[in-house]
Amino acid sequence: MRLGRIARLAPLAAALALAGCITAETAGVETTATVASPPPATRSPDEPKDDVTLGKEHFRARNYGLSEMHFRRAVERAKGDAEAWLGLAASYDQLKRFRLADRAYAQALAIIGPTPELLNNRGYSYLLRGDLTKASRDLSEAQALDPDDERIRNNLKALDARARRR
Repeated sequence: MRLGRIARLAPLAAALALAGCITAETAGVETTATVASPPPATRSPDEPKDDVTLGKEHFRARNYGLSEMHFRRAVERAKGDAEAWLGLAASYDQLKRFRLADRAYAQALAIIGPTPELLNNRGYSYLLRGDLTKASRDLSEAQALDPDDERIRNNLKALDARARRR
């Protein structure tokens, strides 16, 4: 059963690795943001769009309130859906609702454990809040698990730039 969850999340991990990062200029320093991935290949284009798919579409369009709504619906229907919890956490991060993001990350962590994607996203969340110590811990652990991930390297660069400004 656990293997089934991992197999379901494999397309998410691959898509996130290929998706790259959204960049923005904040106080003259380039930062990176988490990105919801495209729908997994297991969903047929003929099927009606589910809340996870709609959440991802709204997240990519930077409609974070709508992405939060759809990801929240998805986790209410399927409490064990780590993909929905990660999308919900990322949406909360963009809405600056960090306590709720922490809860969503905790749920995803309980389901899938400390994956590079989860640690990267949570590390970026801490970076958004200005908690450089926790950001460094999570991003370093994510890089140790996946040293070739460009998103993790970009977030570490943003962390380093932010730390030099202090």
